[in-house]
Order: sequence, then structure tokens, then C-alpha cells
Amino acid sequence: MTTVVPQRVSVRRVTVAVAAAGICSFTLLYAPQPLLPQLAARFALGPGTASLAVSVATGALAVMVLPLAVLSEFVGRRPVILGSVLASAALGLLLPLAPSFEALLVLRALQGAAIAGFPGVAAAYLVEVLGRSGVAAAVGAMIAGNTVGGMLGRLASGFTTGWLGWPGALACAGVLGLLFALLTVTTLPPTPEERGSFTTDRREQSSLAPLGAGWGRPGRLRSVLAGVGVALRRPVLLAQYAVALLGMGAFVALYNAAGFRLTGEPLALSPAVASLVFLAYAMGSVSSATAGRLVGRLGRRRCLLAALATTAAGAALTLPDSLPLVAAGFLVLTGGFFAAHAVANGWAAAEAPARARGQAAGLYTFAYYLGSSVGGTVGSVVYGHAGWGRLIAAVTCWLAVACALVAVVSRSPRPAGHRPPG
Repeated sequence: MTTVVPQRVSVRRVTVAVAAAGICSFTLLYAPQPLLPQLAARFALGPGTASLAVSVATGALAVMVLPLAVLSEFVGRRPVILGSVLASAALGLLLPLAPSFEALLVLRALQGAAIAGFPGVAAAYLVEVLGRSGVAAAVGAMIAGNTVGGMLGRLASGFTTGWLGWPGALACAGVLGLLFALLTVTTLPPTPEERGSFTTDRREQSSLAPLGAGWGRPGRLRSVLAGVGVALRRPVLLAQYAVALLGMGAFVALYNAAGFRLTGEPLALSPAVASLVFLAYAMGSVSSATAGRLVGRLGRRRCLLAALATTAAGAALTLPDSLPLVAAGFLVLTGGFFAAHAVANGWAAAEAPARARGQAAGLYTFAYYLGSSVGGTVGSVVYGHAGWGRLIAAVTCWLAVACALVAVVSRSPRPAGHRPPG
């Protein structure tokens, strides 16, 4: 039923708020990644064990996305987002005080679980506040905030660890996260439901809501579970989840090991200089936008296969012990991965029927962060035991499997009346 919102919501205010929340969340999520060599040296760890400082957080995020999405049905979207950014920032300030690596892992797991409240609820919040017609710009700002946050957290910790040590570097990232969390608190408006009214149409919310949306409302559980079944039965959707899992696993594995490769012999860079590799993340914004434009001309299948192949080619380019080639390789593989992520994410949304679109989006997000957790650790173990060359071989195999799955399912017959991807 359509009703009028009595209080006009400023799109600019919402945009600033979700961008700030994204920067906060992803600054904190990935801040320890450049510090893995320092953590390994401090606690006498191998690369695989040290990588758990990243993997336990992304794994906890993957596990908690659904429960927090469900919780938001009972307490509201805004309280979950605010609780997410404030709790994750508070935990970020506690990380430098961890007396042992085990304590650090516990805090990181809690932090990852707290961060899950933002990506798990943000899309549904934006649709409820702005409606489908006004959501595009805010979603773009949110994604940009996620990207900027991921890069900012890595650069802040990488640049400061040389003169503050890993505790001081994590403290800097924690302060940054807190500042953006406070900006979110002061700018994030309540949803119309929290103000006692509703946006234009509930149907507008369902198409972009995350997995779990609607579970708290009577009569919705059966339809949501049915949507999960649909989202798990379509081969083309399963292929996109595989791209998220294997592609993100390969990507994080390479960046987890990058600090060890760049600060070790023969490259022997300082931690601050080595952290400059994360500037390659800027290529992700360019490549994802470019991929979105090319899909209309070349089709999703060609674009996705080309992006995955580009990721593998960039990884191969880092094999020689040449700093210019390693830097160029990270630029190429980062551009390729973000292009693949953009295409696969959009493909999953387009292929999912309306009744399962939110569930498909939630499953894609789950696979994405599960890949970050599992692939990041497995890749770091491979690097620690067999070196950079074997790591490149491993991630190339993962990307090849993703390519094979995309090639097979995109050629398989579709149900009658189903439109092919553009």
C-alpha cells in the first residue's frame, strides 16, 4: 500500500552517511593486512597463521550477514547500522591492547561480526529511505565508500607501522574508523518506518533487500525460504557465487602475501613503501565502471571471462623479481578482479527472479566474504610453504575453475520464457 512520507529525506545526507559507514567498516576490516609480516615477526608465526588476523574477521562477517539482516527486521535498519559502526570502531581501538595473537584473533572475530551489520542491511535501508527511484546515487556512494575504506585502512596502517609499530598502526586505523562512525551517527536519518510512516511501496524494498529481509514479518518465512531454494537451484546463479568465492579468495590470497613478498628479499622494501601496493585499489573503481558499460556491448559471459583472464594475467605478471613488473601486475589483477566482481554481482541480480533477488544477493555476499576468509588463509599457507610461484599457480587454478563454470552454465539451456543475459 502506498503512503506518503511526512518528512523529506535529504539524498545528500543519506549519501554522506552510507559513504561514511562504508569507509568506517572497510577501513577497520582490512587494516591488519599490510601488518601481517610484522605480526608474524612479533608472534613467531608463519604467513598462513598470521593471515588469520584478516581471515577470522571476514569469516565472521560472512557468517553474521544473515543473522543481522534478520535482526534488523525486529529492531530496525538504522539501529543495526549504527550499532555496527560504533561496535566495530570500539573494537578497533582495543586491538592494539591485545596481549597475545590469540586475543587479537578473538577481537578481530568480534569486529568482523560487528561490521557485518552494515553490508547486511545497507541496501534494504537505502530502498526504505529513498525508494527505488532515488537509490542509485546513494548505492554508488556506498560502494565508493567501501572501496575508499579498504584502501584507506591499508594505507594508514602500512604507512605508520614503521614508526609506531603494529599496535600504533592499528590504533591509527581505529581512530579513523571512529571518526567515520561518528559521522555516520550524526548524519544517518531514521527510516520512514522508524518515523512512523512508510516509503512508497513495500514491493520496492524486496528487490534490493539482503538475504533475510522479511523474516521478522508474519507469513514471510515460507516465501523467503522458497526464495533461497530458487537461488540455490539455478546453475547460472551458482556460477556467480563460485566467481565470488574463488575470485575473492584468489584476490585476498595475493594481497595477504604481498607484504611478505615486497618486504622480503630480493625486493626488500620498507613497510611504508610496500603498502603503496594498495593504491592499486583505485584501479578497481575504474575497471568496475568500465565493465558495466562493456556488458551492454559484449554480453556478461564475454566480459566476465575476460575479467577473470585479466586477473590471472596480472597475477602471472608479478612472478619476476622486478618491482615495476610486480607493481604493474597488481594494477592489472586488481582491475581484472573488480571488473569480474561487478559483472558477476550484476549477473546474479539480473538472473534471479524477483521473489529470490534478495536471497541471491545475500548468498553472493556470503560467498564473497567466505572466499576472502578461506582463500586468504589457504593462499597464505601455500605462500609460506612453497613460495610466490606456487601461490600464483594455485590462484590461477581457482580462477580457471571459475572460468570453466561460467562457460558451462552460460551455454546451458534456460527455462522457457527466460531471457538470456545481455
